[in-house]
Amino acid sequence: MPTIFTPLNYKNLSFKNRIFMAPLTRNRALPCGTLPDMAIDYYSQRAEAGLIISEATQISPLAKGYLNTPGIYEKKHVNQWRKITNSVHQRGGKIFCQLWHVGRISHRSLLPHYTHPLAPSAIKARAQTYTASGMV
Repeated sequence: MPTIFTPLNYKNLSFKNRIFMAPLTRNRALPCGTLPDMAIDYYSQRAEAGLIISEATQISPLAKGYLNTPGIYEKKHVNQWRKITNSVHQRGGKIFCQLWHVGRISHRSLLPHYTHPLAPSAIKARAQTYTASGMV
């Protein structure tokens, strides 16, 4: 009977165990969307998991929906993610990047030039998001 410590093979992927680290929104990126160097330690310390799924990472400047979340659409973002993934890989871990675009959950204060959120619907979300001014 397999346990959580039993290796797992699924299609063309193999994992050293069945412990998958769920994504967590950490809100620790710099305002420009680049993760600080402490993120290298954060992810590499968890390399013993069978798989790490990264915090949600916006795919464009208009995809941002929360304060201090990382991007992967600029070279500086990619370079920092490369340092993180290299560190995880050096410790024998695997990491997948969770890509996101929050759509209408965003807020104008989080977007370039105070742009309206980009979403498939023009209907305003019945939700709040955290901005530099607090919940809005």
